[in-house]
Amino acid sequence: MMDWGEHLSLAMAESVVARYKPSQMRWHYEHGLVIHSCLLVGKAYGRNDFFDWAYSMYDPMIAGDGRIATYRLGEYNLDQINAGRNLFALYEQTKENRFLLAAKLLKQQLTTQPRTLGGVFWHKEIYPWQIWLDGVYMQGPFNAQFCKVSGDTAGFDDIVDQIIKVYQTLRDEKTGLLYHAFDESRGQRWSDIETGLSPHFWGRAIGWYCMAILDVLDFLPSMHPKRGELAKILVSVLDALLAYQDESGMWYQVVDKAGQDGNYLETSCTGMFAYSLLKALRTGLISKEHYRKQALKALEGIKATYLRKDDKGQLHLGGICSVAGLGGNPYRDGTFHYYICEPVVEDDFKGVGPFILACLEAEQSR
Repeated sequence: MMDWGEHLSLAMAESVVARYKPSQMRWHYEHGLVIHSCLLVGKAYGRNDFFDWAYSMYDPMIAGDGRIATYRLGEYNLDQINAGRNLFALYEQTKENRFLLAAKLLKQQLTTQPRTLGGVFWHKEIYPWQIWLDGVYMQGPFNAQFCKVSGDTAGFDDIVDQIIKVYQTLRDEKTGLLYHAFDESRGQRWSDIETGLSPHFWGRAIGWYCMAILDVLDFLPSMHPKRGELAKILVSVLDALLAYQDESGMWYQVVDKAGQDGNYLETSCTGMFAYSLLKALRTGLISKEHYRKQALKALEGIKATYLRKDDKGQLHLGGICSVAGLGGNPYRDGTFHYYICEPVVEDDFKGVGPFILACLEAEQSR
């Protein structure tokens, strides 16, 4: 077995920084995620060059008046919010007002974002009346940090209430797992006519939700009356997931269908679950050593199965589901066959970012 060294988060972040140039930057949630992960590694290991790199990525995207290249408020697309998380770090260090103005523009979208009758944000305007599990991560941590910076206590209540409603809506009583999505209108072919729920438990969607709770808690006031409820929800989801962890340490693309033909061990969800377990331990939400053992086993599983080093010494991470969604054109029907047939790729930021975050948590907990 290869020895990857004690600072794998740093080695992986260095590989990302070496390969990823400003010309490749897109205003997109996964770009925001991997830059966020590299900024945290840079902070932990005193690598100021990582901040300089992050600045170089955002610099051409943000105009002096806060306008963001390619961003359109009227699309009401929650996926477009997550890349805004790094604006706070950029503003804090540079004091360039354009970064704050850009954050205010994104917050403006959330102020007018359409909602279900239950009060939860639609995932996008093109997906009316739909709650997608991943949408909680796409807007929640940014929204919570904006509320903290601006002193918006009522905003915290809305964020927390939405997280709770999503849990109540998407949770499966039998397994404790969370379905990918819900269509309040029951108009989508993928939605159950009785429940409105999509048919399967997609690993990465559950991972986004777990990470969202932990990252929102970073900004939620310590005396907020529903902090404990969020922590309880997180622990219940993590406990449900542990029942489906494979002997390798990893989790499957469709979480509860381990033996079904075509299902595979998937990197991004495994990294997300490892990060969530380790961060929940560090922040005192869970305490049993069993959780740490399973989280570290998950990281070992990823390393043994999908991590490789090239002849230049750079790291590459495989086994990542490229994308999975519902509806749209061509139509994604949410069947088991759909989830296992999306491309599996290497170095996708949706897998690399959580892997870096999980490795960093492991390193900081030694």
